[in-house]
Amino acid sequence: MVIVGGSGSGKTTVLRLLLGLIHPDSGHILIEGQDVVKLSEEQMADIRSKMALVFQSSALFDSLSVGENVGYRLWEQGFLDEETIEQKVMESLRFVGLDDIVDAMPAELSGGMKKRVAIARALASSPRVILYDEPTAGLDPVNTYIIKELICLLHTKEHVTQVVVTHDIETAYRIADHLIMIQLGEKVFDGTIDELKASTDERILAFLHPEAVLTTPACLAHKDESFGLAPEKMKELPT
Repeated sequence: MVIVGGSGSGKTTVLRLLLGLIHPDSGHILIEGQDVVKLSEEQMADIRSKMALVFQSSALFDSLSVGENVGYRLWEQGFLDEETIEQKVMESLRFVGLDDIVDAMPAELSGGMKKRVAIARALASSPRVILYDEPTAGLDPVNTYIIKELICLLHTKEHVTQVVVTHDIETAYRIADHLIMIQLGEKVFDGTIDELKASTDERILAFLHPEAVLTTPACLAHKDESFGLAPEKMKELPT
C-alpha cells in the first residue's frame, strides 16, 4: 500500500495513527481485524511489536555500530540470546547487501547506506508490517533505485506487508499494489495505478502533472479554492 500526496497533506500522520502515537478524533483503525483506537498503551505495545518503522531520516544511533543499530530492538526486548540476535543481524544486513559493514559507524555511511541499514533494522525483528516514511527522500537516483527494489523484494520474497508514504510518484508506480492519495487530510483516491493514471479528478491531475500549470500558483493551499487546467494544457497531458 502506497500513500501519496504533497508535503503537509497528512501522509505521515497516517503512520502515527497506525502506530498509536496519536489518536483519531473519530473512526476506527483496524489492524489484523482488531480496532486499536481504544487500546491501552500496554495493549498497543503488543500491536507495535508486530510492526516496524523506517524513518525518513533513518534515525540510526550515532554512538552504535551498524550491527548494534540493527540488533538494538532485539537486545532491548531481551527475548533472544546473543548468538541468535547476531545471526538475525547478519541475515538482515545480508538481505540489504551490507553484511560487510557490520562494525562500521553511521558517520561512515552514505545516505543510501543508512537507509538500507534502517530497513535491515526493521527486518531484524521479523515484523508482520513495515511502515516507511518517505524512504527515498534525499537519495540520488542509484540509491533510490536500490531502495525501491529492496521494498519490492521484501514483498515478493519475504511476503511482508508494507505501507509506504511518499510524495515521489515514480517510486509509487514502481512499488505499489494499491494506492491512496491524500490532499489536505482528505482521501481523494483509493485504487490501482492504472485507475490513478486514468483519473480525471482535477486534484489528482494537479499532483500527477504539475507542469500543466493550474489556474493559480496557490491552488492547492485550501480545499475550497478552485482547480482548473487551461484547455490547451489538458491536451498535452500524457495518456
